[in-house]
Formats: sequence, C-alpha cells, structure tokens
Amino acid sequence: MGSTLVEIGDELAAWLSAQHVFFVATAPLAGDGHVNLSPKGLDTFRVLDPRSVAWLDLTGSGAETIAHLRENGRITLMFCAFDGPPRIVRLQGRGEAVLPGDARFAELRARFPSHDGVRSVIRVDVTRVAKSCGYGVPELGFVRERDRLRSWCAEKGTEGVAAFQRKHNARSIDGLPALPPD
Repeated sequence: MGSTLVEIGDELAAWLSAQHVFFVATAPLAGDGHVNLSPKGLDTFRVLDPRSVAWLDLTGSGAETIAHLRENGRITLMFCAFDGPPRIVRLQGRGEAVLPGDARFAELRARFPSHDGVRSVIRVDVTRVAKSCGYGVPELGFVRERDRLRSWCAEKGTEGVAAFQRKHNARSIDGLPALPPD
C-alpha cells in the first residue's frame, strides 16, 4: 500500500501543487512541549526542486512552526487527495524560516502570488517522501478560497499587521522564540 521515494518527481510535483490544502506538523524538543499541526492553503506551496519545497508563511494566531524550526528544524508536510483517486503524501525533512531580512527571501517570495501579511518563506529540505493509499480519507469538494485573511490584513494595514506579529508571533505557546523583534 505505501511506498517511499528519495525525491519528488514531476508527476508528484504537479499533484502536490494542485492540492488546495496541506498540513504542517512540527514539535519542540521538550517532551512536555506542544506538537503543532497547521492547515495551509491560498496557493502558498511550491516545489523548488526534486528535494526541496517551500511555502509562503502568512500571519496567523501563533508562530509555532517558526519557533520549532528555529529550535530543531524537524518538519512533516502532509497532503491528502480529497477528490480523484485516494492518496496521502508526507514530505519529511529539515526546514527553516527565511525571513524578510534574509538575502534569499526576495527570490523565494517571487515564486508566490501577492499576499499581505507575509511573515516568512518556509523552506524544507526533503529527506523522505512517503506515499500511502488514503482509502480512509473522505472525498470532499472544493468550494473556494476564503478571503478573510486578506480582508483582515487590509483592515489592519501594514503597520497593524506588524504590530499583531510583534504581539502574537514573537514566541511559541511553549515560550520558544519565533519571530524576532523588528
């Protein structure tokens, strides 16, 4: 039923890019720390090459992924086929948050559509690609992307979003450093 690959081929890259939602899992090193699992969407995922991927990290209520990556780099991305043939793909590897002050940020950012509230680009070196059947995943229909994040950012304005990030995204729920101060 399942198989593993060492890299992302063209067919798989196209399938990954066509998914409307994917999930990101990270965890701190501390055994009593909180494991984080976050859904992502809004056309923010890209395959960079057969062994690396990235997504555009948008403002959110927390910054667990960034904090965990700063601490230990471990990450898993999971994609599920909610329509068409059943399939689950997990991309496991080491990730990093490339922040706006980083020399690599502009080139990575240019690969994505325009979004307000961008915090970083998360870049992942993929060390394992695991495919499984997905027979237990329900078939669902895509309706549309939600526009609330976009309107929230527009209402807040650039400085308001930055203030929100300073207040809510500086540390993880376990107290790990996430976004650095301006």
